[in-house]
Amino acid sequence: MAHGHGRCSCCCGEEAAAGGERGAAWGLYLRIDRQRLQCLNERREGSGALVFRAWEERGDRTQFVESDDDEELLFNIPFTGNVKLKGVIVMGEDDGTHPAEMRLFKNIPHMSFDDTAREPDQTFSLSRDLTGELEYPTKIARFSNVCHLSIHFSKNFGAETTKIFYIGLKGEWTEAHRHEVTICNYEASANPADHKLEQITPQTHFIS
Repeated sequence: MAHGHGRCSCCCGEEAAAGGERGAAWGLYLRIDRQRLQCLNERREGSGALVFRAWEERGDRTQFVESDDDEELLFNIPFTGNVKLKGVIVMGEDDGTHPAEMRLFKNIPHMSFDDTAREPDQTFSLSRDLTGELEYPTKIARFSNVCHLSIHFSKNFGAETTKIFYIGLKGEWTEAHRHEVTICNYEASANPADHKLEQITPQTHFIS
């Protein structure tokens, strides 16, 4: 009997180790700039940020986001560096509120629902996932240098609203170089001073 118990402990230990390794792989939530994280059309303000948490905590059904006016949700997710995104997990209910389609956009800060009319970098048809086991692999070459990720859930399985309990992001993070951050911010808002400089420089050159 003691020998059998010892075998069980060994198996359980291996499973725990495997779970720990998988949890570490889904650690990109730690690299999100939560001060600037946005979720558009969330019913309760700030609830969108709750779904980005540790893989081991994905089963907490008390933390979720639900859409407000219709079934759409749009997440704007800025990172604290550059990310190579490899996979996404989406957990919902086993009913019509589970999102049915996910569209990914990279490096478009401050996206609005009007912006979602453009072509996404990748689109996924989703299956209902209550346990957070279904992984949707990205086209890594397309998502190898991401400083900002937008996730658009465009429709669900027929309910008036969409509900999400957990979103997992898998990949690699590297610290952004200064010029790369500048480029990403420049897309968000142009600096008028840059344009003035472009106009003045030719005059100065002409006079000299």
